[in-house]
This record gives sequence, structure tokens and C-alpha cells, in this order.
Amino acid sequence: MIQLKKLGVVIIAVIVVALVILAGNENEEGFIKIRDRNFHLLSNPDNKDAEQDLMNFAKKNKIKLTIDYADDLEVVDMLEGGNKEYDGVWLSNSVWLYMLENVRVTDSKSININPVVFGIRKFKAESLGFTKDEVYNKEIVSAINSGKLKYVMTSVTKTNTGLISYLGFLNSLAGSPEILTAEMFKNPELAKNLRTLFSGVERVSGSDTFLEDMFLNSNNYDAVVATESSLIRINKQLVEKGREPLFLIYPVDGVAVNDSPFAYLDFGQDRKESFLALQSFLLGLDEQKKLESAGKRTWYGGANKAADANSFRKEWGIDTTKYLNAMKYPSKDVMDEAIIFYIEALRKPASIAFCLDYSGSMDGDGEEQLEKAMDFILDEEQAKKEYLQFSEKDKIYVLPFSDGVKSIYTAINGRETENLRNRIQQMSPYGGTNIYGCAEKALETVSKDSSDYTKTVILMTDGESNYGTYSELERQYRNYAGIPIYSIMFGQANSRELDSIARLTNAKVFDGRNNLIGAFKEVRSYN
Repeated sequence: MIQLKKLGVVIIAVIVVALVILAGNENEEGFIKIRDRNFHLLSNPDNKDAEQDLMNFAKKNKIKLTIDYADDLEVVDMLEGGNKEYDGVWLSNSVWLYMLENVRVTDSKSININPVVFGIRKFKAESLGFTKDEVYNKEIVSAINSGKLKYVMTSVTKTNTGLISYLGFLNSLAGSPEILTAEMFKNPELAKNLRTLFSGVERVSGSDTFLEDMFLNSNNYDAVVATESSLIRINKQLVEKGREPLFLIYPVDGVAVNDSPFAYLDFGQDRKESFLALQSFLLGLDEQKKLESAGKRTWYGGANKAADANSFRKEWGIDTTKYLNAMKYPSKDVMDEAIIFYIEALRKPASIAFCLDYSGSMDGDGEEQLEKAMDFILDEEQAKKEYLQFSEKDKIYVLPFSDGVKSIYTAINGRETENLRNRIQQMSPYGGTNIYGCAEKALETVSKDSSDYTKTVILMTDGESNYGTYSELERQYRNYAGIPIYSIMFGQANSRELDSIARLTNAKVFDGRNNLIGAFKEVRSYN
């Protein structure tokens, strides 16, 4: 009897201990205790809206969360290149998950819905008849063909938004087939319509964030292609500044839609529990409401869904009761063919002037780095690996400078660059630095080309100007308004000078001090 009592006490003690352990494993959100609480997330920058909430949830649940940001195409390159430091990804579109051929991706779920559409200033949309219930992509092409519509967008070859919008146009103008095939690219009528569409591009941005800034910092643009949430952010700022908002256009024959996948990267690290907790939080009712207030849909359409009235405004052309006619994305091979098709046959030709610093301070490492970077950009075989190659319709000008412009070397066919590469290799650094003089000469050079070209000046320097003045460049720029001057700095470059030039021309400065070729690759996505 005593033995049974002792046994009963032991059993009760075991049960109590088990209950205590289980109770200790329950956190405040009701999740079972997570064995490994470290979690490293790689996310698209557009998801920063949810960063603070996600970090707060992780802290509350004792998950040590770190988040790094990179554009979708960069994410693919990082992971396919063998980077295994991340446990999960949160991208713009599931299409990029399909690109991860050497990475095991599991448990992907869509966090929000974000269509990619035209935003057109209201007066312009009304004059084009685009404020009606049904607008087709062919009507947009017609408006561009007649010269009535110009727009800005992000890079097709370097950004998710640019590529997804292109695939949407491609799919619609191909007749909205069940699935796109490479054979369809041989259709001359399709190519003609797409060339017309891209002929309306005034400027290209290499990032979604800069596209917003670029548009808001100028009154010169009437339309922009971007995600719905980005256009809502733009409109809120336009309204705050007392400026006319954009009217959003959703073609009834198909819209490209981002589905914001949150997925687990399985490298055998056993952090699935942390992942599922974070994913469940993002899909929870409270966080979904906050995403909607940031202009991100959590549904495809339908009258039963109450949208955030401050973000999804009917006067901006947003009708959340209509279902989005989302396009289907093609296979990876067809997407690769589509990008080549764009570069070779569709992209609006570029007129680009490179101002290359050959002042005395460039002697040695600076000269070697510059020539290596330019050789990479101008060598079709090297550039093609990064989708950076020029087309035969592009014009390239190289203006080496010191205290003045030494010469202007020209390639009227972007594929025939051997002479430019040879000329650059023959240059020798000497003399002072006249950044402003070269910038003015470059602006004058590209401005002579017709409006059939997108025009860009790329200035690179390792020092500060001891000839010429900013005030003179500012005065001269009135004749060339709209042509951006992007700068790449390295060495001891004066960032204040270059920032001033960027503000004047609504452009950007790139830091090439640690990776000059990387900076050249980035700046190429802006033209």
C-alpha cells in the first residue's frame, strides 16, 4: 500500500513537472516554445512598412530577429550564389521563388496583394478618356503613339516592378494567352506595340524608392508606372503639398500583380518554428489591417471587403470592389527570353555621356579601377551576364577630362565599342579637375540627339573640382532641364559637390569607393 502511495506521488510529481515545462513553453502569443530563436530574414525594401511591428512581435516572443533588405533580383543573385546565412525571404512576387533553382524553399504564403499600374495626373487621364470604367492596354499604347502620354518607370532588367510591369504589358498585348511562350516574341505586331509603349518612357529609375522621390521632386512628369501602394504613397504626399494627385488605371485586359510571398529557406538549420510564428503574425487580422492602411491589399477584390478609405480612394481611380484580372507568369526560360527581347528590340534607345576623371590624382590605382570598370560596361560579353549590354541603337559618348575636356569619343552603335575601349586604355592622367566643365559639355552633347533617346550623363571622379563653378552649371542647366547627371564617387571625391549636382538634376550619387564595378552596374540600371 505504501509502495502504491509512493508510486502515486512519483506519478503526480512527473505530471506536475511536465505541466510546468509545457506552461513554460507557451509564450504570450500562444505559440509552443521555439527551440532556436535566432532568425535572419532577407526582405524586399517595400516591406519596411511592417518592420517595426514584426520586430516588436519577435522581441515579445524572444525571437532574435534580424532583417536585411535587397531588391528581388539581388536576392536571387545572393541565394543562387551560395549565400546560406538567411532563414527566410519576403519578396515582392512569387515568380522570384521559381528562380531559386539551387535553394530549397518551402511554406510560402502570400502576405498582401499589390498590382502594378499606371498612375496618371487627373487632368491628363480625363483628357485621354481614361477615367471611364473600362480601359484597355491598347488604348494606353494608342495615347503614347499619338504623343499624348509620356511616363517614368523602374528598370525592366534590374527591378521587380519594372520587369513585372513589362510582363503584364507583354501578356496583354499578346492577347492574354493561357501562358506566354517565346514563339510569341516573333510576332511583328506585338513587337511594334511594345516598342510604341516603351517609346513613351522619359526616365528610368534603378529602384522603386528613387522613382517615388524622382517623381515628387519634379513637375515635369505626367505619369508613372509603379505598384499601387507606391502610387498611394505618392498621392498622399501630393495632396499634402496641394498638388494634383494621380489617377490609377487598371486595364481590364490584364494587370500584373505582386503577391508578396513570405517563405522559408531550408538549409537544414531547423528554424521553422520561428518562421511559422512570424508568418502567422503577418497574416493575423491586426497586421493585415495595418498593411491595408499602408496601401497594400489583402484581397483580390469583391464587395464584401471593407478597404481603408484613407488609402484606397475612389477619387484616385481605385475601386476595391472590382476583382483584379491578374496575369499568369511564364516559365523562367521564357522570362529570360523576354528580357533579351526587351534589350534587343524594345527598350527605348539611350544617349549616354560618360565623364571620366583623368586628373593627376587618378594616376595609379584610380586609373586602373576606372578602366577596368569601363571595360566591363562596354564589353558586350561581360555586360550581357548582368543584362547591362548596350543595343545597336544606343549612342555612347566618352569625355575624359582633367582641367578641361580632353576629347569626345563616340560610338553611334552601342555594340561597336572597341574603339572607345582602346581610346580609354590610351589615356593618361594629368592636370587639375574640372567636374562642372565636363558636365556642361556632356549635357550639350546628349541634348543634340532627338527625343527618341533617353538622355543621361554619368560623371565619375575621385576628387573635387578646382576649375569651374557650380553656379555656372546651374545657370547652364536651364537649357537642359530633365537630363539627369548621375555621379560615381571614389577615392577622395567631394560628396557635397556631387550631391549638389544630383539635387540640381533630380539624380543620384553612387558610392564606388569599395566596389567601382558594382557602382557602374548600379548606375547603368538608371538609364
